Amino acid sequence: MGLMSFWTGKRVLVTGHTGFKGSWLCLWLEHLGANVSGIALQPDQAPAMYGLVGDWGGQAHRICDVRDASGLTDMVKRAEPEIIFHLAAQSLVRRSYREPALTFAINVGGTVNLLDAVLSCGSVRTVVVATTDKVYAENANGAPYLESDPLGGKDPYSASKAAAEIVCESYRDSFMANAGIRLATARSGNVIGGGDWSEDRLVPDAVRAFGDGKPLALRYPEATRPWQHVLEPLGGYLAYAQALTEARHDVPSAINFGPDPRNVATVGELADELASVWGIRNGWIPAEGPHPPEARQLSLDSTLADRSLGWRSRLDRAQTIQWTCGWYKAMLSGADMRAFTIRQIAAYERLAA
Repeated sequence: MGLMSFWTGKRVLVTGHTGFKGSWLCLWLEHLGANVSGIALQPDQAPAMYGLVGDWGGQAHRICDVRDASGLTDMVKRAEPEIIFHLAAQSLVRRSYREPALTFAINVGGTVNLLDAVLSCGSVRTVVVATTDKVYAENANGAPYLESDPLGGKDPYSASKAAAEIVCESYRDSFMANAGIRLATARSGNVIGGGDWSEDRLVPDAVRAFGDGKPLALRYPEATRPWQHVLEPLGGYLAYAQALTEARHDVPSAINFGPDPRNVATVGELADELASVWGIRNGWIPAEGPHPPEARQLSLDSTLADRSLGWRSRLDRAQTIQWTCGWYKAMLSGADMRAFTIRQIAAYERLAA
């Protein structure tokens, strides 16, 4: 993908940089030689990926809530980025049921605030907004979603991300095109990998349960998801931003970055595989009680990413699970997690070369 030569010296801003995906992306960008700035809230988990893979001595780290329009604009102007990755979000489906107003305020209002800040900045050439595979209106036949499929979302999280897609389309057509700024959205699947400690997510819940010697309680073991290692969509984001910045005319404004169809598995199947690699028998049990509704099946068609960017999934499901469990086991053994994470990044670069 020619990443190293392109990213060396680029001024890059990552919103949500203290989160799981943001931390991986910042470390990869630094590894590629970019000058990285970050805007986010303080990590709300302990341990936190962002702290585990520090030192961030070369990074301009700024704390700001994306709902604070004036504060966000000031920080974007100070960073003077050429390229922005917008990852800041309320990203938990179950939390969105508990706090729908907050979810819409962050995911929709925060996106509006960022795009307004971009228009007032003057230095920005490219913006990639990360959304989700859940932006699509649920289909009845279970077919993989195409970028041309209707947007929708029944739960507040999915609806807020679909709304963010519409916001981006409006700003692109109304303002960004005339300003010479390339704005695009990236839709990825269920991301797993080392360093995620969020609530109500399969791998963090599994690591906590297995560490306590308990089986993992699953809400929807028969639900099907497009599982992928965190480096897969991030590699797509990097290639996407590069193509947009180089003003390639054949680059679409929204792309799916999903796993190989063979990586699709039910929640129960993935939990079984995680338990096997971890060395746990009887790895899960059905969770008791009523649960908020979630889509029963999700999968993405990533043909457009391959055709327009030459991007495709590199890790099969077994590798994805091995890399993920390996990261957590290394952390629990006291390894230098910055060095370990960079080694995984370098190994992925070799696969993608």
